[in-house]
Amino acid sequence: MWYFVSPEIVFGEDAISHLDEICGKRALIVTDNNMVTMGCSEDVKKHLVNAGLECRLFQEVEPEPSLTIVKKGARVARSYRPDWIVGLGGGSVLDAAKAIWVLYERPDIRPEEINPFDSLQLRQKARLITIPTTSGTGSDSNWGLVLTDKTAKRKLGLGSREVHADIAIVDPKFASQMPPQLTADTGMDALTHAIEGYTSGWKNDFSDGLCLKAIQLVFHFLPRAYRNGDDSEAREKMHNAASIAGLGFGNSMASIAHSAGHSLGALFHISHGRAVGIFLPYTIEFAADVSASNYAEIAHLLEINTEENNPVVSLVEAIRNLAQEIDQPIKIKDLGISQSRFEKLLPKLVSYADMDTQTVTASRVPTTEEYERLFRYAYDGKSVDF
Repeated sequence: MWYFVSPEIVFGEDAISHLDEICGKRALIVTDNNMVTMGCSEDVKKHLVNAGLECRLFQEVEPEPSLTIVKKGARVARSYRPDWIVGLGGGSVLDAAKAIWVLYERPDIRPEEINPFDSLQLRQKARLITIPTTSGTGSDSNWGLVLTDKTAKRKLGLGSREVHADIAIVDPKFASQMPPQLTADTGMDALTHAIEGYTSGWKNDFSDGLCLKAIQLVFHFLPRAYRNGDDSEAREKMHNAASIAGLGFGNSMASIAHSAGHSLGALFHISHGRAVGIFLPYTIEFAADVSASNYAEIAHLLEINTEENNPVVSLVEAIRNLAQEIDQPIKIKDLGISQSRFEKLLPKLVSYADMDTQTVTASRVPTTEEYERLFRYAYDGKSVDF
């Protein structure tokens, strides 16, 4: 038995105006300073005020949100007593908003205790709205969240089916100001979500179509969005792709590109999308024998020429070509990480990936020794042959 969970999704031009119809008394807008500076938070507040709600900002969310900051946000929520939590921002902000909401509803638990097995009994005090401003994480449409334990220098993959938005507002205007590198990083994140969602050990009929559509959209529109940020069609399609991929993999789980990416990102402060994107080709090669038919289906969907190579080889080549087209690194060494520093932290990289929640959902689960080899191959840019 499995479950398919989705928020109500309002998407397309002027989707933000749906906030005019929200019923409630008070909204806590969880965001960051960038959203305030760019005027996005004021825009959201305007619509909520039109609906008759009082509003308060919590704008202290940092990249890779920490356990400390979500606890602080929860204290603000308990003091303000909102009936809506509104997350406005990229994946870090939306993950923080989810955690703040949980701790507001359940002050008796710690954020690291959020898990898929224990009932949280949410929605007794408030409901959740997510408004993504980047096109990659899919946090607006899924029930996962990633927090950072700064003391241990480790990312925690958390989640519960209850921790999904009641409403996701997918309005492309909020992604229109993303710079090229952020467009590329988040786009590779969306692609990794979709491919891993389609090939994970928990893939299913309800998620498959969503993942395939997201893959198709990313391959077609990401280079355009990267080259020309004013391409409104490309922006809208990538914004949709990110939420579609989030909904797809959120209901089928990700795989070891995420496990390895979480580990690399935590220890070397690499953005999430860039980290998982680096590992995607290597982890496809690693799972090639187990998931060959699924990768072949993706290659066929993308109309990749497989006459000279087998479909897996062709798909990996196409992903690397896409990454290079948008100036993304294709090996860890490209990130400027020295060999000595890499070797020093390799045991922690392996340990953190080994314990990551996404390892168990892989179609081929690496041993500790295989994880070490994967990291070494990804550092040097060597095709996986084991």
